[in-house]
Amino acid sequence: MRLYQAYNLKIASEIPLPQLIETEGKADIVINLNKTDQKIEHNGSDRCQGNIPGIGRFIIQNGRTILVNPEPGVEIDRLGIVLTGAVLSVILRQRGFLVLHASCVEINGYAVAFMGISGCGKSTMAAAFHAHDYRILSDDIMPIKITPNSAIALPSYPSFKLYPKSLIYLGEDTKKLSSVTQKSLKLSYNFAENFQDKPLNIQKIYVLTKGEKHTIKNLKLQDAFIELVRHTRAINLMDSSESMSKHLSMCSQLIQKVSFCRFTRKPSLTDLPKLVKMVEDDFAQTNIKILAS
Repeated sequence: MRLYQAYNLKIASEIPLPQLIETEGKADIVINLNKTDQKIEHNGSDRCQGNIPGIGRFIIQNGRTILVNPEPGVEIDRLGIVLTGAVLSVILRQRGFLVLHASCVEINGYAVAFMGISGCGKSTMAAAFHAHDYRILSDDIMPIKITPNSAIALPSYPSFKLYPKSLIYLGEDTKKLSSVTQKSLKLSYNFAENFQDKPLNIQKIYVLTKGEKHTIKNLKLQDAFIELVRHTRAINLMDSSESMSKHLSMCSQLIQKVSFCRFTRKPSLTDLPKLVKMVEDDFAQTNIKILAS
């Protein structure tokens, strides 16, 4: 069993997770192979199970343990991709984090996120910033720790999940990369440089949408709240009034601490440098307003 680092936690796993960084110390989360017919009924937010066709069945308990029953013949790299993505997002939810469907980069020492539905360009935007030598905190899954004075984004691991066209445009060789899951069109790409491995305060979240032209507009608090609830991962686990109330409270606290904008863009890989510049300029204006206040 090896020990890895992700989401500011140490993860001991019987299954190789090569996209994660190996570390030492005491495990916060343990992943074990479970080749029996053990079944655990869904019991609120702290204990659940699920099946991903072609990958395996997963039992996730108490923010601490993950039992994996792989499908016969499943490729180990695909199993690892699902474990470090969808499955860990559930356990992060169990541990009390606000877990968003978002990618996150560092700009001037702050975390800046791109949030939205699948296919809206979260990973592509983060990869475009990476191509411009910015450091990356996370791709697709963004856990947030809410404190009385701040909202802190936790780093995930140095990997992107991108469509082949995006990777090719950014100059990457796609021939040796694995698909995220059997039915996914996205590929998993691990990068070696410019990974931000320390938590950072979040200053801005851009909600991505598609449109006929590129625009960035401030969001009202009520609209930002709706977008947060809409783009929360593992929200289906909140089947009690207590867990939902806690979640809504975290969303309310976040919109008081972080600036939100709607970033509408016309999908175009050739416009990525222009989109990076738009965010750079907008973020600079945000900092000027904060200093002025």
